[in-house]
Amino acid sequence: MGDLKKHQPPMTIEEQIENLKSLGLTVSDENFAKKILNDISYFRLVKAYSINLKPKNGNYIAQTTFEQLVDLYLFNANFRQIIFPEIEKIEVNVRCRVANYFGQQYGVLGYLNANNFVRKEYHTEFLADIREEIRRNSRAPFVRNFLENYEGGTLPIYALVEIFSFGTLSKFYKNMHNNDKRAVAKSFGIGYTYMESWLESISYVRNICAHYGRLYNAKLSKTPILYKEYTQAGIGNNRIFGVLLCIKHLLNHDTHWNQFADKIEMLFDKYECVQIHTMGFPQNWKELLQNK
Repeated sequence: MGDLKKHQPPMTIEEQIENLKSLGLTVSDENFAKKILNDISYFRLVKAYSINLKPKNGNYIAQTTFEQLVDLYLFNANFRQIIFPEIEKIEVNVRCRVANYFGQQYGVLGYLNANNFVRKEYHTEFLADIREEIRRNSRAPFVRNFLENYEGGTLPIYALVEIFSFGTLSKFYKNMHNNDKRAVAKSFGIGYTYMESWLESISYVRNICAHYGRLYNAKLSKTPILYKEYTQAGIGNNRIFGVLLCIKHLLNHDTHWNQFADKIEMLFDKYECVQIHTMGFPQNWKELLQNK
């Protein structure tokens, strides 16, 4: 394995600033830098948003400023905040449609029967997951009501989906029989193989948003299957723009979607240092993203 690296000793905020200056970063207002580094950790700000602004173990590109790092951080925070409500719409929609369809097809307790799913071992894991979710949410009034007042203390599918994480919802859908997946996907106007892929990827992005992670200049490890029209146009699936195209198709009847595209454009205008290609955005991104 070779020699392992040693952890660096902690630095005071003043030392952090001096270290940045020694790497060629322009810090014109040290009081501003001190305030920022007292509110946002050096690791969260500098390590994450210096990518593309300096080579590994090298100095910053000439004329790179501390303010640029802060702007990239603020862009990312605002970008996350406008994406999250769009993902919430999908999460609520999918919970509803899966529960409605599954309940009609197999009964409100049909999720307990492994024969209603493809992989029995996944179903066993699912039951363990929901027991934990029920335990964690046991004080919620609607959960307590079913536990205390219904036969067997069991939640019906339409209530159970409300305590699913998006990840659990994605896994539940993935383990449904193909005909069942097809029926739910049809209500969104897409094929079930796309929907299965998209839900997994969107769930991954949702968790990045929920945990204040970085979407700017980030390669996604859970990637969606894109329509051929996008891949042929050179759109990659491992950056956030590819996921936004999937969200667009899942929200194809949302009259506010084009306003979302406008908000992105305003962010790009506000934060001029943002390099949109690092997120997979082509030059004609707005034309591709907007509903006609």
